[in-house]
Amino acid sequence: MEYIQTNKAPAAIGPYSQAVKVNGMVYTSGQIALTPEGEMLENDVIVQTKQVLKNLTAVLEAAGSGLDKVIKTTIFLDSMDDFATVNELYAEAFGDHKPARSTVAVKTLPKNALVEIDAVALAE
Repeated sequence: MEYIQTNKAPAAIGPYSQAVKVNGMVYTSGQIALTPEGEMLENDVIVQTKQVLKNLTAVLEAAGSGLDKVIKTTIFLDSMDDFATVNELYAEAFGDHKPARSTVAVKTLPKNALVEIDAVALAE
């Protein structure tokens, strides 16, 4: 088992790893709209989703993977009113690759984020 850490994504804000790589698979922790320096971005779902996807990409790449190797994601939304917007940005990021996905509305996310995404992916 390998614990993944990259300075290109925010450090974990609790007792967990950015991702864990085991048996050719990568399991990421949920990514929110923190910059790699730990700054929470503005309360705008477009800005936050773009940062979340950037963070997720950085963690996957640090593990020898990428968005094109993602098998499953889970999207957590502060409000289902943002579903269409997040879905559009997600589709742009993943292109023709369409992993399995769940989207869940939650009451509150860490740091009052509007969106959080985690992933399971193949690793090299």
